[in-house]
Amino acid sequence: MNDKHLATYLFGAWAVSVLATAGSLYLSEVMQFMPCSLCWFQRIFMYPLTIMLGIASAKNSPAVIPYAIPLVIIGAAFSLYHTIIQKLPPSLNTAACGPVPCRGDYLDWFGFITIPMLALTAFLIILAALLRAHRLSR
Repeated sequence: MNDKHLATYLFGAWAVSVLATAGSLYLSEVMQFMPCSLCWFQRIFMYPLTIMLGIASAKNSPAVIPYAIPLVIIGAAFSLYHTIIQKLPPSLNTAACGPVPCRGDYLDWFGFITIPMLALTAFLIILAALLRAHRLSR
């Protein structure tokens, strides 16, 4: 029974990483939203997860979990920092992080959901799935 649950969590983590990767590519390549420096760092930590977790899911192998968790945590930290920067009052002139300002907000659903917040949510869901899969594999 644990093998079935392990496979489900690995597949779920992979599916979220694929959705996040596809979403970021859609926003930049189709919608023509230029990513800022912090967005690039978030991508650097999300994109490899798609491959790593895809292989882990296909093989139903939890061996990749210790290598994936640091990527998830660092990516989530960038996303959290980016979310905080976007929510600071505009009078604070922080995060002039390149040609595209990190405070820029291309997407603002319901007045509070932004692209970095979506990335943070994806990282946290992946982290929860990987921690659960790791626990089941022991």
